[in-house]
Amino acid sequence: MLELRVLTPDDWPLWRELRLAALAEAPDAFGETLAGWQGERDREERWRDRLSIPGGRDFVVLLEGRPVGMASGVPGEDEDTIELISMWVSPAARGRGVGDRLIEAVAHWAAEGGARTLRLSVVETNARATALYERNGFVETGELGDLRPDGVTRERVLVRSLCDQSS
Repeated sequence: MLELRVLTPDDWPLWRELRLAALAEAPDAFGETLAGWQGERDREERWRDRLSIPGGRDFVVLLEGRPVGMASGVPGEDEDTIELISMWVSPAARGRGVGDRLIEAVAHWAAEGGARTLRLSVVETNARATALYERNGFVETGELGDLRPDGVTRERVLVRSLCDQSS
């Protein structure tokens, strides 16, 4: 059974567990590195701060009581847009609806808050994530995303309209 949870800063150990697992399992999928969150940088205050982004909301999904996925919604560049960030599903839980549940949670929360658009960036080579996003109504913008560390490739920018989502 899938259980969706909204996190607070007090849930930082749970977020930490998932984030470190995500950065280890999919190092090319994120703009940050595992090393950037370990050692001296692995501090409770930093994890709490991450879960305290003004105007943001952080979600996890538990499968049979175990954390298996995470995603966040944060304010975008304009007041009508929410950015979907930090999306990750454990390989053991992929194909079980975890990603769909996380996307819908962020979309519903964003729409309730008055957002009209949900936006995300995805690494060009992450076909599985792209398929998940497209299945959930995201379309490519054609806009150039962030430059990847290789200095050559860019992320793809996808959006989903939330105009018919609120209720």
